[in-house]
Amino acid sequence: MKQIDAYVNSVYQNIGGNKKEIQELKAEMKSHLIEAVHELKMEGMNEQEAINIAIERFGGEQEMRSIVGQLFKAQKTFAKWVLYLAIAVLLFTVSAFGFVWSTEEENSNENSIVATQVLDTLHNKNNITEEMKVKINSLIKGTDQISMVEIYNVSDVDNNNLVFDYVRDAKPDYRFEQKVWNPKWLQASFFPYGNGDGKQWYVEMETRHMGSLMSIILFPGVAIYVTLFTIWATINAYHHKRLNVGWIFVFTLFNVFGYLIYYIFGKRARVN
Repeated sequence: MKQIDAYVNSVYQNIGGNKKEIQELKAEMKSHLIEAVHELKMEGMNEQEAINIAIERFGGEQEMRSIVGQLFKAQKTFAKWVLYLAIAVLLFTVSAFGFVWSTEEENSNENSIVATQVLDTLHNKNNITEEMKVKINSLIKGTDQISMVEIYNVSDVDNNNLVFDYVRDAKPDYRFEQKVWNPKWLQASFFPYGNGDGKQWYVEMETRHMGSLMSIILFPGVAIYVTLFTIWATINAYHHKRLNVGWIFVFTLFNVFGYLIYYIFGKRARVN
Protein backbone atom coordinates (compact mmCIF):
# COMPACT_ATOMS: atom_id res chain seq x y z
CA MET A 1 0.00 0.00 0.00
CA LYS A 2 2.21 2.76 -1.36
CA GLN A 3 -0.30 5.48 -0.49
CA ILE A 4 -0.15 4.55 3.20
CA ASP A 5 3.67 4.47 3.09
CA ALA A 6 3.71 7.89 1.45
CA TYR A 7 1.29 9.26 4.06
CA VAL A 8 3.31 7.90 7.00
CA ASN A 9 6.58 9.22 5.54
CA SER A 10 5.06 12.65 4.99
CA VAL A 11 3.87 12.83 8.61
CA TYR A 12 7.40 12.23 9.91
CA GLN A 13 9.10 14.36 7.27
CA ASN A 14 11.65 16.78 8.78
CA ILE A 15 11.09 15.39 12.29
CA GLY A 16 14.39 15.31 14.16
CA GLY A 17 15.15 12.72 16.79
CA ASN A 18 16.23 9.16 17.34
CA LYS A 19 15.97 7.25 14.04
CA LYS A 20 15.11 3.96 15.68
CA GLU A 21 12.31 5.59 17.68
CA ILE A 22 10.94 7.30 14.56
CA GLN A 23 10.99 4.03 12.60
CA GLU A 24 9.10 2.28 15.41
CA LEU A 25 6.49 5.04 15.50
CA LYS A 26 6.10 4.94 11.73
CA ALA A 27 5.68 1.16 11.79
CA GLU A 28 3.04 1.46 14.52
CA MET A 29 1.11 4.13 12.57
CA LYS A 30 1.28 2.06 9.39
CA SER A 31 0.02 -1.01 11.28
CA HIS A 32 -3.03 0.90 12.58
CA LEU A 33 -3.82 2.25 9.11
CA ILE A 34 -3.56 -1.17 7.45
CA GLU A 35 -5.81 -2.66 10.13
CA ALA A 36 -8.36 0.11 9.51
CA VAL A 37 -8.21 -0.52 5.76
CA HIS A 38 -8.91 -4.25 6.23
CA GLU A 39 -11.92 -3.49 8.44
CA LEU A 40 -13.34 -1.07 5.88
CA LYS A 41 -12.82 -3.57 3.07
CA MET A 42 -14.75 -6.15 5.11
CA GLU A 43 -17.61 -3.64 5.18
CA GLY A 44 -17.75 -3.76 1.38
CA MET A 45 -15.50 -0.93 0.26
CA ASN A 46 -12.83 -1.30 -2.37
CA GLU A 47 -9.18 -0.86 -1.44
CA GLN A 48 -8.79 2.73 -2.64
CA GLU A 49 -11.94 3.89 -0.84
CA ALA A 50 -10.83 2.08 2.32
CA ILE A 51 -7.37 3.69 2.20
CA ASN A 52 -8.81 7.18 1.67
CA ILE A 53 -11.30 6.83 4.53
CA ALA A 54 -8.70 5.27 6.88
CA ILE A 55 -6.31 8.16 6.25
CA GLU A 56 -9.11 10.69 6.63
CA ARG A 57 -10.18 9.19 9.95
CA PHE A 58 -6.60 9.00 11.19
CA GLY A 59 -6.07 12.70 10.49
CA GLY A 60 -4.94 14.89 7.68
CA GLU A 61 -1.29 15.02 6.73
CA GLN A 62 -0.74 18.55 8.04
CA GLU A 63 -2.62 17.87 11.24
CA MET A 64 -0.69 14.69 12.01
CA ARG A 65 2.61 16.32 11.14
CA SER A 66 1.77 19.09 13.59
CA ILE A 67 0.87 16.60 16.34
CA VAL A 68 4.05 14.57 15.83
CA GLY A 69 6.13 17.73 15.73
CA GLN A 70 4.59 18.89 19.00
CA LEU A 71 5.39 15.56 20.65
CA PHE A 72 9.05 15.76 19.74
CA LYS A 73 9.14 19.43 20.70
CA ALA A 74 7.65 18.51 24.08
CA GLN A 75 10.45 16.01 24.65
CA LYS A 76 13.09 18.65 23.94
CA THR A 77 11.29 21.19 26.14
CA PHE A 78 11.13 18.64 28.97
CA ALA A 79 14.86 17.97 28.66
CA LYS A 80 15.58 21.71 28.69
CA TRP A 81 13.56 22.29 31.87
CA VAL A 82 15.24 19.31 33.54
CA LEU A 83 18.59 21.00 32.85
CA TYR A 84 17.32 24.35 34.17
CA LEU A 85 16.06 22.65 37.34
CA ALA A 86 19.40 20.85 37.78
CA ILE A 87 21.29 24.16 37.51
CA ALA A 88 18.86 25.84 39.94
CA VAL A 89 19.32 23.03 42.49
CA LEU A 90 23.11 23.24 42.13
CA LEU A 91 23.15 27.03 42.57
CA PHE A 92 20.88 26.82 45.62
CA THR A 93 22.99 24.05 47.16
CA VAL A 94 26.27 25.89 46.60
CA SER A 95 24.83 29.20 47.86
CA ALA A 96 23.20 27.71 50.97
CA PHE A 97 26.26 25.59 51.80
CA GLY A 98 28.56 28.57 51.26
CA PHE A 99 26.43 30.77 53.50
CA VAL A 100 26.38 28.26 56.36
CA TRP A 101 30.09 27.52 55.95
CA SER A 102 31.02 31.23 56.02
CA THR A 103 28.80 31.70 59.09
CA GLU A 104 30.59 28.84 60.83
CA GLU A 105 33.96 30.38 59.95
CA GLU A 106 32.86 33.76 61.34
CA ASN A 107 31.57 32.12 64.51
CA SER A 108 34.81 30.18 64.95
CA ASN A 109 36.84 33.35 64.56
CA GLU A 110 34.57 35.15 67.04
CA ASN A 111 34.92 32.30 69.54
CA SER A 112 38.68 32.63 69.38
CA ILE A 113 38.49 36.40 69.90
CA VAL A 114 36.07 36.10 72.84
CA ALA A 115 38.23 33.42 74.50
CA THR A 116 41.28 35.68 74.12
CA GLN A 117 39.37 38.66 75.56
CA VAL A 118 38.25 36.57 78.54
CA LEU A 119 41.86 35.50 79.15
CA ASP A 120 42.97 39.13 78.87
CA THR A 121 40.40 39.98 81.54
CA LEU A 122 41.90 37.27 83.77
CA HIS A 123 45.52 38.19 83.05
CA ASN A 124 47.66 38.57 86.18
CA LYS A 125 44.60 38.06 88.39
CA ASN A 126 44.57 35.48 91.16
CA ASN A 127 40.80 35.62 91.71
CA ILE A 128 37.70 36.41 89.68
CA THR A 129 36.04 39.57 90.99
CA GLU A 130 32.43 40.63 90.48
CA GLU A 131 33.58 43.31 88.09
CA MET A 132 35.42 40.70 86.03
CA LYS A 133 32.35 38.47 86.01
CA VAL A 134 30.23 41.31 84.62
CA LYS A 135 32.76 41.92 81.86
CA ILE A 136 33.03 38.21 81.01
CA ASN A 137 29.23 37.86 80.97
CA SER A 138 29.01 40.84 78.63
CA LEU A 139 31.50 39.25 76.24
CA ILE A 140 29.51 36.00 76.11
CA LYS A 141 26.18 37.81 75.72
CA GLY A 142 27.63 39.67 72.75
CA THR A 143 27.60 36.43 70.75
CA ASP A 144 24.72 34.26 69.55
CA GLN A 145 26.53 30.92 69.45
CA ILE A 146 28.29 30.60 72.86
CA SER A 147 25.92 28.93 75.30
CA MET A 148 28.28 28.48 78.24
CA VAL A 149 31.64 29.53 79.60
CA GLU A 150 33.60 27.81 82.36
CA ILE A 151 36.79 29.22 83.84
CA TYR A 152 39.34 27.07 85.67
CA ASN A 153 42.32 28.08 87.74
CA VAL A 154 45.01 25.63 86.60
CA SER A 155 47.95 27.20 88.41
CA ASP A 156 48.38 24.04 90.46
CA VAL A 157 48.73 21.86 87.35
CA ASP A 158 52.46 21.43 86.75
CA ASN A 159 52.25 19.90 83.28
CA ASN A 160 50.22 21.63 80.56
CA ASN A 161 49.47 18.25 79.03
CA LEU A 162 47.47 17.39 82.16
CA VAL A 163 45.24 20.47 81.95
CA PHE A 164 42.51 18.65 80.01
CA ASP A 165 42.40 15.84 82.57
CA TYR A 166 42.21 18.38 85.38
CA VAL A 167 39.42 20.36 83.68
CA ARG A 168 37.44 17.21 83.03
CA ASP A 169 37.27 16.31 86.72
CA ALA A 170 37.48 19.70 88.46
CA LYS A 171 34.75 22.17 89.38
CA PRO A 172 35.03 25.48 87.50
CA ASP A 173 35.98 28.62 89.42
CA TYR A 174 33.32 30.47 87.44
CA ARG A 175 30.50 29.39 85.15
CA PHE A 176 28.03 31.38 83.08
CA GLU A 177 25.23 30.06 80.82
CA GLN A 178 22.87 31.66 78.34
CA LYS A 179 20.25 30.46 75.88
CA VAL A 180 21.23 30.78 72.24
CA TRP A 181 19.15 30.64 69.08
CA ASN A 182 18.84 26.97 68.11
CA PRO A 183 15.60 25.95 66.33
CA LYS A 184 15.19 22.25 65.54
CA TRP A 185 15.52 22.71 61.77
CA LEU A 186 19.00 24.15 62.33
CA GLN A 187 20.18 20.67 63.40
CA ALA A 188 22.89 22.31 65.52
CA SER A 189 25.05 20.61 68.13
CA PHE A 190 27.10 22.09 70.96
CA PHE A 191 30.80 21.32 71.39
CA PRO A 192 33.47 22.59 73.78
CA TYR A 193 36.02 25.16 72.69
CA GLY A 194 39.01 25.57 75.03
CA ASN A 195 41.83 28.09 75.35
CA GLY A 196 44.35 28.82 78.09
CA ASP A 197 47.16 31.21 78.95
CA GLY A 198 49.53 28.34 79.75
CA LYS A 199 50.08 29.65 83.27
CA GLN A 200 47.06 30.11 85.51
CA TRP A 201 43.72 30.20 83.66
CA TYR A 202 41.91 27.91 81.27
CA VAL A 203 38.68 29.00 79.54
CA GLU A 204 36.26 26.46 78.08
CA MET A 205 33.21 27.55 76.09
CA GLU A 206 30.33 25.51 74.74
CA THR A 207 29.62 26.69 71.21
CA ARG A 208 26.97 25.97 68.61
CA HIS A 209 28.04 24.20 65.41
CA MET A 210 25.95 23.63 62.27
CA GLY A 211 27.90 20.80 60.65
CA SER A 212 24.78 18.62 60.40
CA LEU A 213 22.92 21.34 58.51
CA MET A 214 25.82 21.66 56.09
CA SER A 215 25.64 17.92 55.41
CA ILE A 216 21.85 18.06 54.98
CA ILE A 217 22.25 20.85 52.43
CA LEU A 218 25.23 19.43 50.55
CA PHE A 219 24.63 15.71 50.09
CA PRO A 220 20.91 15.68 49.11
CA GLY A 221 21.42 18.79 46.96
CA VAL A 222 24.31 17.25 45.04
CA ALA A 223 22.41 13.94 44.70
CA ILE A 224 19.34 15.71 43.24
CA TYR A 225 21.52 17.76 40.88
CA VAL A 226 23.45 14.71 39.64
CA THR A 227 20.19 12.80 39.06
CA LEU A 228 18.60 15.64 37.08
CA PHE A 229 21.75 16.29 35.05
CA THR A 230 22.05 12.58 34.25
CA ILE A 231 18.42 12.53 33.06
CA TRP A 232 19.07 15.53 30.79
CA ALA A 233 22.30 14.08 29.40
CA THR A 234 20.63 10.69 28.83
CA ILE A 235 17.74 12.28 26.89
CA ASN A 236 20.25 14.19 24.74
CA ALA A 237 22.29 11.06 24.04
CA TYR A 238 19.08 9.25 23.11
CA HIS A 239 18.12 11.91 20.58
CA HIS A 240 21.65 11.90 19.21
CA LYS A 241 21.32 8.14 18.63
CA ARG A 242 24.34 7.43 20.86
CA LEU A 243 22.74 6.24 24.09
CA ASN A 244 24.16 3.20 25.87
CA VAL A 245 24.69 2.08 29.46
CA GLY A 246 28.32 3.19 29.38
CA TRP A 247 27.45 6.83 28.71
CA ILE A 248 24.85 6.80 31.51
CA PHE A 249 27.58 5.70 33.95
CA VAL A 250 29.90 8.41 32.60
CA PHE A 251 27.21 11.09 33.06
CA THR A 252 26.46 9.88 36.59
CA LEU A 253 30.05 9.55 37.79
CA PHE A 254 31.69 12.50 36.02
CA ASN A 255 28.74 14.84 35.50
CA VAL A 256 29.66 17.89 33.36
CA PHE A 257 33.11 16.48 32.61
CA GLY A 258 31.45 13.23 31.52
CA TYR A 259 29.16 15.12 29.16
CA LEU A 260 32.16 17.01 27.75
CA ILE A 261 33.84 13.66 27.04
CA TYR A 262 30.63 12.49 25.35
CA TYR A 263 30.47 15.72 23.30
CA ILE A 264 34.14 15.53 22.23
CA PHE A 265 33.83 11.88 21.18
CA GLY A 266 30.69 12.68 19.22
CA LYS A 267 32.36 15.61 17.48
CA ARG A 268 35.30 13.47 16.48
CA ALA A 269 32.98 10.74 15.20
CA ARG A 270 31.15 13.28 12.97
CA VAL A 271 34.46 14.61 11.58
CA ASN A 272 35.69 11.10 10.75
